[in-house]
Amino acid sequence: MKKAPTPRALPLPVRNALRKLGADMRDARLRRRISTTIMAQRALVARMTLHKAERGDPTVSMGTYATVLFVLGMTDRLAELADVRSDSLGLLLEEERLPKRIRSAPRLPQPLKAAGSR
Repeated sequence: MKKAPTPRALPLPVRNALRKLGADMRDARLRRRISTTIMAQRALVARMTLHKAERGDPTVSMGTYATVLFVLGMTDRLAELADVRSDSLGLLLEEERLPKRIRSAPRLPQPLKAAGSR
């Protein structure tokens, strides 16, 4: 089984995004005046795991991040992360693959006329 990548192996934008997510979760917890002990109990994780998540540690599972967001009442935004409507690059690439012209529907064969009728 492969080990999780070390923080140095992650691209810088990914590390920064995880740190921001962790800091934002911590700020949301503090605004709600929830202690780390209570938050860890509600998220069903150890306090140390919660602390790692709030630091943006990449070794913390996505499930833990999602559960913490659920406890904070922020799962609606989690569902929108990779929404197709916000995937501008994917939509652009898909548009490029569309045919340049649309062919008309194939013609149906005409019924045969009876012999002797015009």
